[in-house]
Amino acid sequence: MHPVPDTGYQYVAGKCSAEMRRILLFILPILSVITLAFVLFGVFQAHAEERRQEDELRRKAKSVAESLEVSARYMITNKDMSGASELAERFQQRERIQGCVIYDVNGVILAVTPRFAGWPAQSKGHFEEIIAGRSHPDLLEKYENSQVYAYTLPVLDEDKRVNGAVEVIYDTSYILTTVGEMWKHVAVFLSILVLCVTLMLVLLQRQLFSLPVYRLTKWFQAFQKGETDEPHPVVTDGGVLGKLASEVEQVALNLRIARKIVVQEAVARLSQDELWTEERLRDYVRAKLGASGLVLVSNREPYMHVYNETMGKAECLRPAGGVVRALDPVLRACGGTWVAHGSGNMDRKFVNSKDRLGVPPGDNHYILRRVWLTKQQEQGYYYGFANEGLWPLCHHTHTRPVFRASDWEAYKAANEVFAQAVVEELPATDPYVFVQDYHFTLLPRLIKRQRPDATVALFWHIPWPNPEMFAICPFYAEVLDGMLACDLIGFHVQSSCNNFLDTANRLVECRVDTERFSVIRRNSETFVKPFPISINEVARDGYTAAEEGRIAALREELGLADKIVGVGVERVDYTKGIKERVYAIDRLLEKYPQYRGRLVFLQIGAPSRTHIKSYHDLLSEIDELIGQVNWKYADGDWKPIIYFNRHFSAPDVLPFYAVADFCIVSSLHDGMNLVSKEYVAAKHDLNGVLILSRFAGASRELGDAIQINPYATEEFTDAIVQAMEMSEDEKHRRMQNMRVVVRENNVYRWASNIITEMTSLKKE
Repeated sequence: MHPVPDTGYQYVAGKCSAEMRRILLFILPILSVITLAFVLFGVFQAHAEERRQEDELRRKAKSVAESLEVSARYMITNKDMSGASELAERFQQRERIQGCVIYDVNGVILAVTPRFAGWPAQSKGHFEEIIAGRSHPDLLEKYENSQVYAYTLPVLDEDKRVNGAVEVIYDTSYILTTVGEMWKHVAVFLSILVLCVTLMLVLLQRQLFSLPVYRLTKWFQAFQKGETDEPHPVVTDGGVLGKLASEVEQVALNLRIARKIVVQEAVARLSQDELWTEERLRDYVRAKLGASGLVLVSNREPYMHVYNETMGKAECLRPAGGVVRALDPVLRACGGTWVAHGSGNMDRKFVNSKDRLGVPPGDNHYILRRVWLTKQQEQGYYYGFANEGLWPLCHHTHTRPVFRASDWEAYKAANEVFAQAVVEELPATDPYVFVQDYHFTLLPRLIKRQRPDATVALFWHIPWPNPEMFAICPFYAEVLDGMLACDLIGFHVQSSCNNFLDTANRLVECRVDTERFSVIRRNSETFVKPFPISINEVARDGYTAAEEGRIAALREELGLADKIVGVGVERVDYTKGIKERVYAIDRLLEKYPQYRGRLVFLQIGAPSRTHIKSYHDLLSEIDELIGQVNWKYADGDWKPIIYFNRHFSAPDVLPFYAVADFCIVSSLHDGMNLVSKEYVAAKHDLNGVLILSRFAGASRELGDAIQINPYATEEFTDAIVQAMEMSEDEKHRRMQNMRVVVRENNVYRWASNIITEMTSLKKE
């Protein structure tokens, strides 16, 4: 087992920006030269001051010693020891003169200041030098851990002969103190000088470089968009910056012309094509949004990096989920930025300093901006308020929603983190923000506070309940207030739009315009419209050789050659009706025993939200229920249900769709359900039947599916039998009709409809 690397590290706080590093590179050499020069000057000044103080000390010592010579001569000649001692003791009172010593002609101490009682007597050689040359030696000596200065003056009798000496001792610590104080003043002055020079250089760099470059950048952005026709003023000023501005001006003009040509070509192509494709959506976005781009926000990221223990390295995965499957093709087509929670344990390793990376890996079409949340925030915001509160509240599956105050606080904090990230990604003008789902009800209001010029649309991927149900949420007023900051709110079906308008009308102070399908609140209008989402795949005309190989391998591996095959594909969730599906298969085999040994149902159930107890318990219930049915009816190598409890990528699911004679989508309540459309798109041979819950949004579009009430087990059972016994002609007719719907109303048309609404609101 390879340990998963710890990726929870934090980037160094206060990391310098690129501009700050440039400023430091500009001023540090100058400051270094100034500092070095000032330090050398300080050393010279300190040495000079020390010499001056020492010279002054010698002069004072000589003067004091000479003033004592007459008194010392009398005391030495008359051997007046008491007088000599009294004279020496007087120096005890001086501040800097620490002491005095009186010697006889042999260098014996006659009297000494008490504080220097241990002062060593002068050597015989010392006095011979004094007698011979009448010198006046001075010494810097250590005495009891102190540095002192001693000046010796010979005492002469009337015949000019040396008959003794007087020595004056000074404290020299004040010299060091004076030099130290001087260094303090030098340091203070140097600090002030460095600060002033730094400020001056920063201002100089800003005025001479940063501001001109910033103004040139803003002008470039405005000129290439056609927002101004004025030439940049520095072009005519000459110099290096003028030459740079001249070149930039030419590039901006070329880009402006190229952009106009691209838009014109895009509009021309739009008028020619009928079917919405990735290329057509790309042209449409260029024509509608121009350089503004699109910022999309969702909780789940389209690509995540995780540590693969088998490979021993990180790998990039596409998470399961309808939102990601639907929106990734849209961003591939129109470009822009996708802001999402970085949930992979290796995600931080693959972003730049701004938490961005290009995706898809190896074929970059748009920017992914990853947002980081703490474990506590993720637990409260995602698993708590969003999926234990809003999710069951909006789905009529009789699961009790749970609302905790701590989860609500985490939900608010997470929305604020996302809001800051989104604002950082917005262009300077005409920003468009497309928010996804119930995780971000507060986000539109937070964005509008900082960027009121932004056009914000929210698409709600799950159903919307009636007002009585939604009022269960203790925080419904804040949720609705946040959502009504949007310019546009989209749902899959009209019934959800109607429920939302009714909820807003009854629960918050606002005015609902039933003719325009809008809500007016706080002097702003929010439009509410249905946009049934779809998939990116145009209905297939056939399988590739590689796909045919995988299909054949699946048939052989599972022994499906002579079997009637059904399939169910979803993540494990109590809204998907997986248990009801197993009940129906159980009842079918009991009611129609002729299908025993002939029917095989392939159930793919990707684990989901296992941190939540109800989901964890559901996994166990489904395992147990399928085990009971298989035990009840198994015969030899045959068992009625084959269960795959793991994640499958889109290419891995395709063979299951291909081998299935029928597909069951038995949602108890669903906003749309894209599995139904994926199955239809995959059946190019038309040899398949879709059994679809009437409680799924897709049932409004796919009218040729066999529609069921998943709670009615007998009806459900008979629908499966109807699918298995349906004639080839009827299968083909129904499937052909549904394929036309999926082909024409694909995700590119869905995205174009929303972008059309957003841009029309901008014009209003």
